[in-house]
Amino acid sequence: MPSPRILIIGQGLAGTALAWRLWERGVPFLIVDRAEALTCSKVAAGLMTPITGMRLTVSWRYAQFYREALPFYRRCGRLLHQRFCFPRGYVRLLKSEAEIAKWHKRRQDADMQPFLHPQRPVLDADVIHAPENGFQQRHAAWLDTPAYLEASRGFFEQQGAWMQAHVKPEDVHDDAAGVEWRGELFSHVIWAQGWNAQQHPLFHWVPFQSARGTILTVQADLRGERRILNRSCWLLLRPDGSLRAGSTYEWQFDNPHTPAPDQLQQLEQNLASLLKVPAQITAAQTAVRPIIKNHQALMGTHPSHPRVAFLNGLGSKGSLRAPWLARHLVEHLLDGAALDPAFDLQHNGV
Repeated sequence: MPSPRILIIGQGLAGTALAWRLWERGVPFLIVDRAEALTCSKVAAGLMTPITGMRLTVSWRYAQFYREALPFYRRCGRLLHQRFCFPRGYVRLLKSEAEIAKWHKRRQDADMQPFLHPQRPVLDADVIHAPENGFQQRHAAWLDTPAYLEASRGFFEQQGAWMQAHVKPEDVHDDAAGVEWRGELFSHVIWAQGWNAQQHPLFHWVPFQSARGTILTVQADLRGERRILNRSCWLLLRPDGSLRAGSTYEWQFDNPHTPAPDQLQQLEQNLASLLKVPAQITAAQTAVRPIIKNHQALMGTHPSHPRVAFLNGLGSKGSLRAPWLARHLVEHLLDGAALDPAFDLQHNGV
């Protein structure tokens, strides 16, 4: 008799990585998704950049996550005959005298050295404001998240492992025999549904602090510049020639897909402070990042329901972290491997 499948709720970056990890091991699964047009994963820029933030620090465990993410997405691309992951130079431009002074101190730190390009970036002064104040990073990339998610969905659907449905927590039952949904038995259910997990009765104690974010689609002539640029906002060139620019963080909001006008205006001003050339905004997309307060992400099984698992809270780092996190959760569920305490749902418990 074949083993019961694993039920995955949500086909964002977390759920899709889980599905690929199970597929790699030959473990049957069913991934169920609402197939909404706008989700955090579909809107996400997919940036993987080592030195980030106002404090100019190396992203937490960046080398560990990046070493796993790059070959993972390349394997998916080869299998699906489509390229999703694009290593790119990344130029961080400093926006003030205080930031320049901070960088002169930080650039000597040992953790910075693997990610610094030895030469200063040369940018077109007719395209970029104040191009001389900045530095270029190595080991940066971006994931074409909409293409990756869509191609993965098509592949899983052909395998009979994808379904469109809205799964309510009360419709999923678990006991010693397994997990049951719509009359079918599963060995486990993994909830990977992003910020919607805030409403799940089994995970109401998880300290979500999700943030709404907006990304612009832009048309501008960068005159051959292909690197990712950042000063107050990032700017990314896509293969079709369009640009994406972002993003905002709104901690208080009502509608998940309608940005506050002042936030949108500030993003437009940030873009204007980066580019000298005219930029036409052609679209804006808004969604909610799943963020868990004081945690980079959480995963594992529920303290009272060992067949009910959880992977969430990847925030703006989903493209970077999902492959590593998904592998570890799968190894925990199938092999009994211990979870890293930093991510363990029960270790950081109720």
